[in-house]
Amino acid sequence: MTLDWPTIRDGNTDTLHDTTIDITGWMIPLDPQAESVDYFLLSADEPCCGGCVPRNPAASIEVYTAVPLAPQADAVTLRGRLLRLIDDPAGWRYRLVEATALESPHAVPRTFSRRTFLSSGVALGLAACAPGRFASYTDPHAQDDPAAPASGDSAASSQAASSQAPSWQAPSGTLAIDMHSHAGRVIVSRDPAIGAHRPFLPLAAPMRKGGMNVICLAIVTDTTVTRVAENHKRFEAWRDPQPGELYALGQTEFQRAHQLIERERMQVVTNAASLAGKGSLGPCAIISAEGGDFLEGQVDRVDEAYVKHQLRHLQLTHYRVNELGDIQTEPPVHGGLTDTGAEVVRRCNALGIVVDVAHGTYNLVKRAADTSTKPLVLSHSALATHPSSRSRLITPDHARVIAGTGGVIGVWPSSGSFKDIHAMAEGIKRMADVVGVEHVGLGSDMLGFISPPVFRSYEQLPDLASALLVAGFTQEEVSAILGGNYRRVFEVSVG
Repeated sequence: MTLDWPTIRDGNTDTLHDTTIDITGWMIPLDPQAESVDYFLLSADEPCCGGCVPRNPAASIEVYTAVPLAPQADAVTLRGRLLRLIDDPAGWRYRLVEATALESPHAVPRTFSRRTFLSSGVALGLAACAPGRFASYTDPHAQDDPAAPASGDSAASSQAASSQAPSWQAPSGTLAIDMHSHAGRVIVSRDPAIGAHRPFLPLAAPMRKGGMNVICLAIVTDTTVTRVAENHKRFEAWRDPQPGELYALGQTEFQRAHQLIERERMQVVTNAASLAGKGSLGPCAIISAEGGDFLEGQVDRVDEAYVKHQLRHLQLTHYRVNELGDIQTEPPVHGGLTDTGAEVVRRCNALGIVVDVAHGTYNLVKRAADTSTKPLVLSHSALATHPSSRSRLITPDHARVIAGTGGVIGVWPSSGSFKDIHAMAEGIKRMADVVGVEHVGLGSDMLGFISPPVFRSYEQLPDLASALLVAGFTQEEVSAILGGNYRRVFEVSVG
C-alpha cells in the first residue's frame, strides 16, 4: 500500500506496524558526501540544506536499505517494511527496513552506515536546523569544551585547542568500568509487537575505541507495564503485570544479554579473579538487572539468576513500586524497603551480588544500608540540594548513606542535570565534595534516557577523563572515579 505523510503526522500509521508500504520523500544521508548509503532519513519535505534534520520526528522516517543507494537530489519512492519504534535513542518514531527504490538509483559499494553515524564525528553540525532534542543528540564534542573556538574559527585552531586539553594517563592495571549501561540495545522494547526483534547496536567497538573495559550490562523487566509519562520526563507504571509475566520477560532479557555478549565477542565477569584477568584483555560485561521485578517477590529466584544467568549486580527497584520497595518517582507505598526486599539484600550478600539502590527512596536506602553487610551502590543519579518532588536526583544525606556503607554513587550524564561533559565533570566534583572521591563513579545509563544525554558513546570516555582533570581531579582520582571505586565494591561484594 502507498503511505502518505499526513497519515504519519496524525499517528494513524501505528496500525501498519510490520506492513510493507510505499512512500515518497527526500533522502537525507547523514554523510552528504557519501557516494552510497544503506542508512538515511527520508523526509516529507525537501531539506533546506545538506544534512538538515527535520525538527519534527513525525516528518521523517529512519531507513535501512536492502542494498546501498546513491543519494538523490530529487524525491524518491521507496518500498519496505514499516516498523513502529518505541523509546528509540535518537527519537525516531518509524523505521523502514529492507527498503528498495522503485526506480532504483545505481547502487555502488557500501561506504556508510548508522553505526558509523552514531559512533563517529559525522554527526557534527547535522542538527544546525533542528532545535531541541535532536540538537543535543548530535552536538559535536568541541561544544563540550569551554576552550573550543567560535564557529567561525579555522579547523586548525579547533585541533590546536583539542591538543591542549589534558589527557588521562591511566596507571597500569587500571580498569574503566561503567556502573550502569543498556548499551548494545539489550532491553526488550516496551512495544510487545516489536519485542526482542530490534537489532543489536555495536558495543565492543566503541568500548575498545574509548578505552572502556567493563560495563554493568543491565536488563530491565518492567518494560511491558511501564510507559513514558505525560510530562515526557520519566517512565511510569500504567498497569499491573500478569502472574509470571515479568519473570518470563526476565528470562528473555537475560538470554538477550548473553546473545549480545556472544555476538560482540565480549567476556562475562563473574568474580574478582575474572575481573582482574579478563578486564584488561578486551571489552567485558557484568550481568546486571535494573529492578528486581522479574523476581515477582520470590527470593529463591535470586539464586536462579545467579547460577543460570550469571547475575552479579542487582538493582532492587525501577519505575514501578514492586515487591521489594518504594521508588523515587511514585508516592511511597511500603515505607521504604519491604521485608522481602531485605531478604533479597541478604541473599545477594550471601551469594555475591552487588546491591544497587538506584531509583529507591531515601527510606529504602536507609533500611538497605542497615540490612546489608556489604557496600551498596547507587549506580546512576546526580546531586541536588533540594530535589523536586518525584525527582531521580538525590540529596547530600541520601548520598552519605551510600558512602557510609563503603559504597559508590554513579553520576549520570543526563542532559536534564548537565549541559555538557564539563558540567557533568563539575557535577562529579560536587558529589566528591559531599562524600569523598573514593565514593564516586560513572553510571552512564547508556541508551536508557528519554532525551539524549551528554555522554552518548564510550568513544567519549577520553573527553570525560579530560574534563575531570580540568575540574581539578588528579590522574589517580580520575582512575578511581572511572572504575577503581566500583572495582573495590565489586571485589568486596562478589569475592
